[in-house]
Amino acid sequence: QVQLVESGGGLVQAGGSLRLSCAASGRTFSNHAMGWFRQAPGKEREFVAAISWSDVTYYTNSVKGRFSISRDNAKNTLYLQMSSLKPEDTAVYYCAAPGSANTPPQIMGAIRMAYWGQGTQVTVSS
Repeated sequence: QVQLVESGGGLVQAGGSLRLSCAASGRTFSNHAMGWFRQAPGKEREFVAAISWSDVTYYTNSVKGRFSISRDNAKNTLYLQMSSLKPEDTAVYYCAAPGSANTPPQIMGAIRMAYWGQGTQVTVSS
């Protein structure tokens, strides 16, 4: 059974940093597209960042230059390094993976994901 487990969320002041982790089990996600999404209170879930099977990355405009997605294939773990955090980044953050390993990162926000984690809360205070 595939499991994605996020960790690393918490409360941080505006301008601070956090690193989220997503540990995968049940199958290997090395060389498989993966992404991060978030859902703020009262809003729909939105795409944040994605990484392709070949480590090409793609970001939504609001986080470009502040967030960085990466992976450690040996640990079967996905990361999201978040810096210069703003109150509007407050949300539950989810990692996810599509059914197709070679999904281009640019379309990750527009297709259905096959696997989801349970989410981790990030709260940025002003």
